[in-house]
Amino acid sequence: MKVLVTGGAGYIGSVTAERLLEAGHEVLVADNLSRGHRRAVPEGARLEVLDIRDQEPLARLMAAAGIECVMHFSAASLVGESMEHPGEYFDNNVTGMIRLLRAMGRVGVGRIIFSSTAAVYGEPGHVPITESDPIAPTNPYGESKTISERILDWHRRIHGLQYAALRYFNAAGASSNRGEDHAPETHLIPLALNAAAGRLETLSVFGQDYPTPDGTCIRDYIHVCDLADAHILALEHLGELEETTFNLGNGEGYSVREVIDVVGRVTGRRVPLRDAPRRPGDPARLVASAERARKLLGWRPQRAELETIVGDAWRWMERFPGGYGD
Repeated sequence: MKVLVTGGAGYIGSVTAERLLEAGHEVLVADNLSRGHRRAVPEGARLEVLDIRDQEPLARLMAAAGIECVMHFSAASLVGESMEHPGEYFDNNVTGMIRLLRAMGRVGVGRIIFSSTAAVYGEPGHVPITESDPIAPTNPYGESKTISERILDWHRRIHGLQYAALRYFNAAGASSNRGEDHAPETHLIPLALNAAAGRLETLSVFGQDYPTPDGTCIRDYIHVCDLADAHILALEHLGELEETTFNLGNGEGYSVREVIDVVGRVTGRRVPLRDAPRRPGDPARLVASAERARKLLGWRPQRAELETIVGDAWRWMERFPGGYGD
């Protein structure tokens, strides 16, 4: 199948493009490179430097390439930044979705896999979180993804759009050639690895008094390759799905201190720490139930162990200590 991967020069998008090529699909990447990396785009995928809000060029691109399905990763995705610049987040994420769908409609592309987020749930009432739990985002990033999901569903009802919205928990790890290279970096595992490697003076632990066994937040980590594989399964099942939203997580939670301990074991190095106050809006526990994805997509994470996730991330960082360098 001919697949357009928006945001395919970013972390999850590039790994998914890589897995799509391995599965025999043709891949076209559209990315404005504002946060992605040209070198992250896998060989065999064609890159067009394009902002998806440029509707007319995007439509012409899809028509010329004969695109049959879109995997939509393009988004601004930092919670804290969204609280400082909400307008930019709604413009990038919501306007981007609207113009992408208009371009798709212009050229008759009726299938899309959407990169959504667990941030749509806000402060969960219980764990593990299921897709039927209330949608109550607590920041503009989560709200922008919620609005985007609703836009997709109205297009399904009115125009027959086939879509799946995949709600990620905490993507981590790396493939052999592609990993996390963000500026700024906000994710715990790469920050802890950078601290272990001496590239970060200290790692801040935000909050030590949560109602958890060791007082630090608990999160659900999912290997980026398992995440990418879920997108391919959603693509294969798109015309027959009974549901449109899917949580993607391992169903296992690890505290901040547990992650730090694993980083120390994997690297054989000490992680220098600094206790810091809680961050506003950080829930004590965020753990997914991925039963729907297992049942309807046949998804089975193959790299669920935290040691595997951290180990793959560390090996990538050792191979590419300066990241992509572009």
